[in-house]
Amino acid sequence: MLTNIMYVTLNVTDQDRALRFYTEQLGLEKRVDYTGPDGRFLTVGVPGGPVEIVLWSQAAAPGRADAPAAGTAMGPVFLESDDLRKDFETFRARGVAFEQAEPEDYPFGVRIEAVDPDGNRIALRQRPRASRGDG
Repeated sequence: MLTNIMYVTLNVTDQDRALRFYTEQLGLEKRVDYTGPDGRFLTVGVPGGPVEIVLWSQAAAPGRADAPAAGTAMGPVFLESDDLRKDFETFRARGVAFEQAEPEDYPFGVRIEAVDPDGNRIALRQRPRASRGDG
């Protein structure tokens, strides 16, 4: 029986630059940083959360024609916030690039999208308070 989602992979061109973005700008924590025969396996995650984002370098697998290029993820990675408007101000002050000027309300809460240095889309969401069971 499946029990959890372990990893989501983002293709990046510079793992150190991506690591700085996800840790210093978005506030995620570095989890794994291991260099092996297949390249550097580098992950980040939300503090206390079970899912890790693999920051995978396209340089780690030279000659692979089937590997997608950095910034060509099928869709955004979704990160949840308990106070998105506050987090937006923090992230903007840290230099995170956003696709819109301000977060917007929509039927399922509050949303805005950011872009990492490789063009990967990061969807930031806050659920409506009532759907979380706290009011």
